[in-house]
Amino acid sequence: MTTITHLECSLCGKTRPAGQPHNLCECGGPLLVRYDLEKARQSWSREWIESGPPHMWRYAPVLPVSKPSSIVTLGEGLSPMTRTERLGKRLGGSDVWVKDEGIQPTGSFKARGLSCALSMCKEFGIQKIAIPSAGNAASAAAAYAAAAGIEAHIFMPKDVPNSNYVECKAFGAHVTLVDGLISDCGRMVAERKDKEGWFDVSTLKEPYRIEGKKTMGYEIAEDFRWQLPDAIFYPAGGGVGLIGMWKAFEEMEALGWISSKRPKMVVVQAAGCAPVVRAFERGETRSEFWNDAHTAASGLRVPKPLGDFLMLDAVRKSGGTAIAVDDEEMLDAGAELGSTEGIFAAPEGAATVAAARRLFASGFLKPAERVVLFNTGAGLKYLEAYSTRFPRSTMSEQDKLGGLITPR
Repeated sequence: MTTITHLECSLCGKTRPAGQPHNLCECGGPLLVRYDLEKARQSWSREWIESGPPHMWRYAPVLPVSKPSSIVTLGEGLSPMTRTERLGKRLGGSDVWVKDEGIQPTGSFKARGLSCALSMCKEFGIQKIAIPSAGNAASAAAAYAAAAGIEAHIFMPKDVPNSNYVECKAFGAHVTLVDGLISDCGRMVAERKDKEGWFDVSTLKEPYRIEGKKTMGYEIAEDFRWQLPDAIFYPAGGGVGLIGMWKAFEEMEALGWISSKRPKMVVVQAAGCAPVVRAFERGETRSEFWNDAHTAASGLRVPKPLGDFLMLDAVRKSGGTAIAVDDEEMLDAGAELGSTEGIFAAPEGAATVAAARRLFASGFLKPAERVVLFNTGAGLKYLEAYSTRFPRSTMSEQDKLGGLITPR
């Protein structure tokens, strides 16, 4: 099983012992899990991965759970990597792929992080968790808490997609809809958690969600026979998936599984909420709170991500960039991805399509470079957003095309 050794603050470097619950460091920095990678290298081979379980726990030696009985899994991981020949040609590339996380349990990549976090809660004997969410993390937290027999308290903006609310209620979670943003939800959790006895599983405020999400990085390497692509486009609200993948690449190099070559990491945000893009363009290491945050891509409506400095560091070290896409552009791109490749992406994932088109056109990407676009969720969870592009009509499509159906 795990080769975990300790936890380390991403800001001040202070270490903490494994085997007990932790939130943030005293300095406010997120904690990162560290492993004995030399031990893992000697006892574990990438050639063994294919014979492992058909979910993300095939990477158990570099995941934090120490007891197999603690693992809470719904089959998360191993999302399809699909080459998009027609779409790629339209974008200007010949080697464009989509990693589709929309097929995960609860319909988004959040399943990975919450599987790992709730497994650790089960291992620690935690009985109640609380989470602020823009939508999809709430659904995943509620599902994995139900699977673990743990009480879940969910705080979401009142205008999240209805699918997220219904899912959480169906999973038996206690749901509070908040008149505000995810930052307001986070404040409410922080104010009440000690009194209520909740363990806070907010983004990066505990060290284990990132460990589940980093498995996307391991999978990309496995998908391409341990050769990383030239660029990865990632829709980043909290950005933990990108941060996790960057951590995974570092671990795999230490294991001797990949070279030191890294993909250009491209952060994609919504024009109505782009704090990391703004910080990147200004050459800053931290972002500032984005006022009046608004976008149809609810997962991107994060006005001040806690891990902004980790995202910006990965983008700059990789020679990547950060780009903002407006709502109309991302919804059009989602329709294009669906009609050309049969993938119905969340608006967040669709935003990567629009961003890639711009970066191929500008010359930032060369036509022959291998590019991976991340779709982080299922389009079916965003029917309200897409209905603005596809309004229902009282007249059928056949009527419009020539009166093929005549009312009696």
